[in-house]
Amino acid sequence: MGNANAYVQSLMVTYPLTEPITRSAIRALQLPLGSRGLDAGCGIGLQALLLAQAVGPDGHVTGLDLCPEHVACAREVGERAGLPERLSFREGDARRLPFDEDTFDWAWSQDCVASSPQIGLEPVSLLKELKRVVKPGGIVVVLSWTSQVLLPGFPLLEARLNATSPGIAPFTAGSRPELHFLRGLGWFRDAGLEEVSVQTLVADAHAPLSGELRSALAELLQERWSGAKPELRSEDWAEYQRLCLSESPDFIVNHPDYYAFWTYSMFRGRVAAPAGS
Repeated sequence: MGNANAYVQSLMVTYPLTEPITRSAIRALQLPLGSRGLDAGCGIGLQALLLAQAVGPDGHVTGLDLCPEHVACAREVGERAGLPERLSFREGDARRLPFDEDTFDWAWSQDCVASSPQIGLEPVSLLKELKRVVKPGGIVVVLSWTSQVLLPGFPLLEARLNATSPGIAPFTAGSRPELHFLRGLGWFRDAGLEEVSVQTLVADAHAPLSGELRSALAELLQERWSGAKPELRSEDWAEYQRLCLSESPDFIVNHPDYYAFWTYSMFRGRVAAPAGS
């Protein structure tokens, strides 16, 4: 429970970093008004809320997550937003979706499928399961964080941090190259999806920062690299602490010239119509 609550808090704090990209992704998809979609691995429901807004009052979004604490929080998010008729949440496993074939007009998964190889799952199998519950002609969409530049003026330190196990997560050292998220075009083709494409989405932040963005970046700097100490030289770890801890007098986010950016990659593919239709 403690770990789940800490993760929920982290998602809340860092949401200002991901919200602009999620909104950009949804605009690019042009989801039909009145459509019904699935958010697989919905977390605490923040993306599902944006999706529900996009499909309008006659649409509906079902959020699915394996963690009961996430689902409970997502329900609260939906209730506070006043969209109970457009949103529903349930516990479930994306590997075995509790839905019939052709249930949804589209399926979406953010920061979920990309992590599947880390826990021993084949991403192609997950995509096939998402494809199963989407109607012919509908789309399957997967997006995930793929890069960041957070330490302006310190490119060598940032490169060393990014070369550690936490820095390359969710990919892991020794994993097959085809399991890296940026090989997602192959995942989609192998799952039998058509019209496969990929798009890079970018967000940034620069000084002067709001308190909300400052807190989000402080959380991200800890989330991304705080476990890197065993793989760094002592002087690099000391420099990381000097620049990346919010209590440090040299905290880089407080610099008057601070600028950072981060990217998501969004893969999508269409479910083919049955042969002869």
